[in-house]
Amino acid sequence: MNIDILTSDQVAQLSHLISDAQNIIITCHKSPDGDAIGSSLGWADYLHSLGKEPTIIVPDQYPDFLQWLPNTEKIVRYDKHPEKCDLLFKIADLVFCLDYNATSRVDEMEQALVSARAPKVLIDHHLDPSVPAALTISFPELSSTCELVFRIVWQLGGFQQLNKQFAIPIYCGMMTDTGGFLYNSTRSEIYFIIGELLTKHIDKDKIYRNVYHNYSENRIRLMGFVLYEKLVYMADYHAAYYTLTREELQRFHFIKGDAEGLVNIPQQIKGLKLSISLREDTEKGNIIWVSLRSVDDFPCNQMAEEFFNGGGHLNASGGRLNCSMEEAIEIVRKAIIAYENKLK
Repeated sequence: MNIDILTSDQVAQLSHLISDAQNIIITCHKSPDGDAIGSSLGWADYLHSLGKEPTIIVPDQYPDFLQWLPNTEKIVRYDKHPEKCDLLFKIADLVFCLDYNATSRVDEMEQALVSARAPKVLIDHHLDPSVPAALTISFPELSSTCELVFRIVWQLGGFQQLNKQFAIPIYCGMMTDTGGFLYNSTRSEIYFIIGELLTKHIDKDKIYRNVYHNYSENRIRLMGFVLYEKLVYMADYHAAYYTLTREELQRFHFIKGDAEGLVNIPQQIKGLKLSISLREDTEKGNIIWVSLRSVDDFPCNQMAEEFFNGGGHLNASGGRLNCSMEEAIEIVRKAIIAYENKLK
């Protein structure tokens, strides 16, 4: 199966940039998820096979359920070591931007990234890329940035020499960005890639357990609380939403990653087309994090852009509101009513 995605000119340019670079940085977006961390680790492993020693710099904390991935101990957090990271950006001669389409998505790290003189290479699957890059590799139709990284490594002829250090994070990122291959995963190429990753003797069942069966008791109780007390089901619109306030999160001893996947659960309701999560930021006032999930052709990304200052993919998107929870609820209900024709 032909899974090549780069033109011959892009292959030559990417190979040249890597060959000439000595101080390479790999970056991803704020609040890194499985795809951001997986693609960064996988790409770093490929560069290591070429004799390079890249540094992965992430803006801030990533979930506990990803910290078992190989080589995570080498990741540097910008929020913990800003001076060290600023120096690394200054001396870098190549910067990879993985799994984000705009520099604003790296948050406090943006100034260091933008001011870095090194050429940048964007590898991403989100719509409307705006990162100023010497080379932009953008395919919004693909499942994940991890899928992109696999295809690039495959096309560059690097896959055969790699092992499970590469295959595990790549599979993990593809799995998490498709909700366990439940959405955005109907193309045959995805399963060809999975088959190839399995040749590296990864245990895909264990990867699933490490991610989805690796929560604390508090997370399980939080899930029950959301489903029993907080879920609002708008049956006439085939939609549901729930809210989580800062006080409620504190009650369940919330840590980063505990809300991961909760927004998918209401989709088990028969006929549901849209699920929305509203979560108050645990530190900053009047910031509401919004997650949207849908099925079939309902455009989460359009709703996220129009109502929630966000965007994303057709069936999985996110956004952010700067308001109270009461105001956020009104915006959600207004959005659902506005999209009535697509929901009913």
